[in-house]
Amino acid sequence: MGRLIEELNLRGKYFIFKDRAEAGRLLAMKLSDYLSSDALVLAIPAGGVPVAYEIAKSLKLLMDIIIIRKIHIPGTTEAGFGAIGPDGEVIFNERLLRSLGLSKNEVENKVEEAKKVLSARDRLYRKGRPFPDIREKTVILADDGLASGYSMSEAVRFVKRKNARKIIMAVPTAPESSVNLILSEVDELYCLNIRGYPFAVADAYKEWYDLSDEEVISLLKDIWED
Repeated sequence: MGRLIEELNLRGKYFIFKDRAEAGRLLAMKLSDYLSSDALVLAIPAGGVPVAYEIAKSLKLLMDIIIIRKIHIPGTTEAGFGAIGPDGEVIFNERLLRSLGLSKNEVENKVEEAKKVLSARDRLYRKGRPFPDIREKTVILADDGLASGYSMSEAVRFVKRKNARKIIMAVPTAPESSVNLILSEVDELYCLNIRGYPFAVADAYKEWYDLSDEEVISLLKDIWED
């Protein structure tokens, strides 16, 4: 079981961060032990990029991205029944999948759809840049929040397959159930705002919108060319 680091006075509260950048700076304060260390910050695009950017800038750390794609439930654009990692590995929410009653063909079609989107994002954001060597490194996985936690679970599994030495998760907000799900998979979990259900990541932010590809690319260009 990993170590949980939270902000107890923010538990159960809503609309506490101005935006993702402020949340990233607050997380960086909690992560101060990693200042100028060999830790690598890995952002989950798109929303995790501004959070990770502030962590990396504040702590003078290297940053990269790890592209995970949610496998969407047919007919929805948000809810998913699993996730796929950069190497094509798939993780399913088995209980949800059973309850949906999807056919094998429907599942396979949604997985293939997710793979195509992931590949397109990789080309757009990485532009041929190879994934960093993380063997025996400390990795800080950053996102703007957890929902079900399955996308982050796949991110954790991916960095484990890449033989990271220590895995840290840093998110501004998450439901308690997802914290419990992830905590057993990581060494440390930093989450400033833990809430119950009903839960939406957006409810932790005063300013919330979907990041454009241009904004993501601009932040990545800044940190990679620094």
